[in-house]
Amino acid sequence: MSGSAAIAGSPANAVAADDEHTFPKLSEAHVARLKPIGRERRFTDGEALWEEGEVGIPFFVVLEGSIAILGGSPEQLIVVHQPGGFTGDVDLLSGRGSPVHARAQGATRVVEIDGKVLRGLVKTDVELGEIFLRAFILRRVALIASGLGSVVIVGSRQAAGTLRLQEFLTRNGRPYTYLDLERDPSVRGVLKEFLVEDEDLPVVISHGTVVRKPTVESLANCLGLSQLGTEAVHDLVVVGAGPAGLAAAVYGASEGLDVLVLEAYAPGGQAGSSSRIENYLGFPMGISGNDLAARAFVQAEKFGATLAVARSAARLDCDDRPYEVRLSEEVVKTRTIVIATGAEYRRVGCDEVRRFEGVGVYYAATALEARVCEGEEVIVVGGGNSAGQAALFCAGGARHVYMLVRGPSLAANMSQYLIQRIQETPNIEVWTHTEIEAVEGEGHLERVTWFDEQRGLRTTKDIRHVFLMTGASPNTSWLEGCLLLDAKGFVKTGVELGAAELSGAGWPLERAPFAFETSMPGVFAVGDVRAGSVKRVAAAVGEGSACVQFVHKVLAE
Repeated sequence: MSGSAAIAGSPANAVAADDEHTFPKLSEAHVARLKPIGRERRFTDGEALWEEGEVGIPFFVVLEGSIAILGGSPEQLIVVHQPGGFTGDVDLLSGRGSPVHARAQGATRVVEIDGKVLRGLVKTDVELGEIFLRAFILRRVALIASGLGSVVIVGSRQAAGTLRLQEFLTRNGRPYTYLDLERDPSVRGVLKEFLVEDEDLPVVISHGTVVRKPTVESLANCLGLSQLGTEAVHDLVVVGAGPAGLAAAVYGASEGLDVLVLEAYAPGGQAGSSSRIENYLGFPMGISGNDLAARAFVQAEKFGATLAVARSAARLDCDDRPYEVRLSEEVVKTRTIVIATGAEYRRVGCDEVRRFEGVGVYYAATALEARVCEGEEVIVVGGGNSAGQAALFCAGGARHVYMLVRGPSLAANMSQYLIQRIQETPNIEVWTHTEIEAVEGEGHLERVTWFDEQRGLRTTKDIRHVFLMTGASPNTSWLEGCLLLDAKGFVKTGVELGAAELSGAGWPLERAPFAFETSMPGVFAVGDVRAGSVKRVAAAVGEGSACVQFVHKVLAE
């Protein structure tokens, strides 16, 4: 193998057909270009280059000897970098804690390059930048597929937080190992010895720390995903890392702006939970929302944007300049803002639904959810494209899929190609004029009752899995009292704002708002959160990228 030696069962072995890209060997000319920006170092046999969880790790190119990459619990050898090989994956670009650690094998000589210097290089050296970026992404994909990471989740399908933590780590590209108590009862015995009861689940072990029933916020903090600087005044703060927000981050950072992105959960927003997006330009075979978001996330970090995950904006203070975005305990200052908080699926009318969220009721249809409902009957609620994709995705493994649609047909809100596929899929059954009336269960969802209003037909079935994709409400509660919203809570921008409205809101400039600009100068709204926007991924990306030109104009003012 060129450059690196993979171990059987390791991430490298899992993508053996693509080793030349995942673990490429740099030529002598490549190494010669790297030497002037680094320094030579020597390590003795067994000496550590870095430990799991360490941040700010340098980039190493092997000149002599070799570097072993290890991870997992129990520890496993993942790959050995030999002369011409190099270390690193996507965390080298972000500066976050590493999920693996490294040891020298034999007397080893390397070129060490600071992470910030490397980030500068990938922007200017196209050839090396492509080699490194491709390798970093492929290595992270392989590491996730192998389950060899520094995080272990011990959980159960009966513990509501288990699936949410798994989804959070998957959506954020963090490798982890999962121990299911239903499948491995011996683990329960170990937990009992340490006085861990079922009500303490899930348990997360990360970097030697044991956390019982962690929140997403505490897990993100533990993994270094939520770090942000509160001292600087940023050129641009993007609130929300869906397609629109990530596009704004990529274009803003690539044009030299100091960009900070705040994301409440994971990159991709609502689109990130889509099993497949097939109508996005340039992907004729489709792409999952999570894969699309992961690529954009790395692209934004490549250009220098900072992304802080599990950071929710609580309030926008628009009385003074620079603006202040208030989080739960911190304040971020910025000259301009792009609001890309999108929208979230509405809860169905049945009050009991919330009790089963994560234990039978889901708001995403990814491989994680599909695994838990394989071979069973499931319900998908909704009549839009996301619901259609979810129904088709679930139909691949579920015994039967019931689509419950409140309206008279799918045609009003779903693309024709999806409707045709649903009609041609024998284990999908569409019920129109229908809503869920009741859900029941002890600990986990067990039964669902729905009512067909047109036929007056009430149906109760033993169904353990319901996917809710029932229209969207804008995430704008944190903006009330600061920006003008429409009757449904979406943010008004540009020509949507009349002269009388602007006067009442205290618009201070002689010029009218730019496209995507709100009732406050320098505050923009893009994507699903914007009134009048087209609720499609491509439209959101277009708005996020286009609004950066107006950000520059405001900064120039």
